[in-house]
Amino acid sequence: MLRRIIQACFLIIGGTLGIFLIPDLLSLMNAGDMTLINNPYVTAVLGALIFYLLTFWAVDPVTNFVKWAEESLIKAPITDVLFGSVGLFFGLLVAFLVGFALNAIQVPVVNTVAPTLLTLLFGYLGFQVGFKKRDELLGLFSRSKKKGTEEEADKEQETRAREWKILDTSVIIDGRVADICQTGFLEGTIVIPQFVLEELQHIADSSDVLKRNRGRRGLDILNRIQKELKIKVEIYEGDFDDIQEVDSKLVKLAKLTNGVVVTNDFNLNKVCELQKVAVLNINDLANAVKPVVLPGEELSIQVIKDGKEHNQGIAYLDDGTMIVVEEGRDYIGKRIDVLVTSVLQTSAGRMIFAKPKLLEKSIIS
Repeated sequence: MLRRIIQACFLIIGGTLGIFLIPDLLSLMNAGDMTLINNPYVTAVLGALIFYLLTFWAVDPVTNFVKWAEESLIKAPITDVLFGSVGLFFGLLVAFLVGFALNAIQVPVVNTVAPTLLTLLFGYLGFQVGFKKRDELLGLFSRSKKKGTEEEADKEQETRAREWKILDTSVIIDGRVADICQTGFLEGTIVIPQFVLEELQHIADSSDVLKRNRGRRGLDILNRIQKELKIKVEIYEGDFDDIQEVDSKLVKLAKLTNGVVVTNDFNLNKVCELQKVAVLNINDLANAVKPVVLPGEELSIQVIKDGKEHNQGIAYLDDGTMIVVEEGRDYIGKRIDVLVTSVLQTSAGRMIFAKPKLLEKSIIS
């Protein structure tokens, strides 16, 4: 069907050009008495015939180009197409106004060539500005709308925006976010940016077996969240072409939408705090629900390996919390009772420092 349409367009263009150009061409060639040919109907048929012959080698490239353009427009997010078209419209409008003013200048080059060049230039600039500034324009429209509403409407809109929980790559691969969503502790809309999906796919296609398994695990977790859990999931198809790092894109997206970044990345957590972006750290939640251990309490542990410092031993609780046992190197492979001396807790995890109870008793005695 598309080929037929393109061939019809070629015939129409050929017929039109034949009416206007073939008579001039005959006069330039001094063809003599060509009254029969120099007829609008005959020239139209000749022009259409010439362009029909051109379709035998030109129709395939034109068809492929049209299909490529169609696929590109279909794959592009609607915001990109919309703002690019708006920018193109304003660019052409500015070019028309400037060209209309130049028509008053009676200089052949200025009033003929210049408007065409201005149309191409301002059309291109308008499209690029509309396309690349789409996120800022969306933020501008949302802010102007927010200013025009009442205070209660502002609070309601902010609450809805806060319901956007934007997942980063690390928390998806970690997998615990699916269990948290299932228990109902994570409310609102789960937002998965397209650039995070692309990073996951890149990891899943890695030649390294460990990375490939982590990427596939992340895709399985997303599939579970989307299909098995009763929670709203949205795919954000926008991107920030001027930013390379995925973490930086997440921070900017959270700023523009007033959403909340969900992560277990300690560094991303700090960046969000510095840039005043709301963040939920899965590790903070895990640490918060761990049993509280206070200095002076007794624990029964098994020392399994050396510590970094001299004569230290390392043990772990059932939840994975690391215990650094001072003077515990001699007890490697043994289960002993220890006394907690201090607890260090950060977003990266919890660490407990302790001493063997037997050693403490010997010092006291």
